[in-house]
Amino acid sequence: MEQKITHLHQVESTASDFVVFAETLTYDTNHALEFIDITEDVKSFVSRSQVNFGQVSITSDHTTAAVIVNENEPLLLNDMARVLARFAPTGDYYEHNDFSIRTVNMTSAESANAHSHCQHLLLGGSESLPVHNGSMRLGRWQSIFFVELDHARPRSIYLQAIGMKKSGVDQS
Repeated sequence: MEQKITHLHQVESTASDFVVFAETLTYDTNHALEFIDITEDVKSFVSRSQVNFGQVSITSDHTTAAVIVNENEPLLLNDMARVLARFAPTGDYYEHNDFSIRTVNMTSAESANAHSHCQHLLLGGSESLPVHNGSMRLGRWQSIFFVELDHARPRSIYLQAIGMKKSGVDQS
């Protein structure tokens, strides 16, 4: 299939127009397989960043919580939670949860959470989205979710916007 460019944006900049802006957002989750729509928080971050053309990265600080882009439709969210639960059920045997044999990365408050690590395999820990004319590019039905895969607790997400400041000149 031939690629077609429908609109080419050419932007000129100097090194002084480049900015890196970062923040950490924190959320208190309520339960496993909770989908928290963080789209507006990320949009607000992008606005504060002053990035006009560049990228925004949204990264979970946890191996049992994910960041995804998908549709915010309640029945679909229920469906996705069921798929994740079927993929890696809580009650299955996992060596990671067998504290009689596990010796690595143990803490005094260790929980049996291998299922959430396995569910994370399907989702991933970060998303990167383009910033164009100061706005994050999302499709009509796309939202950004922070997904709790383990249990209720305080969680954090690292945001980083990189690109040209809003003072840059758009030649489009």
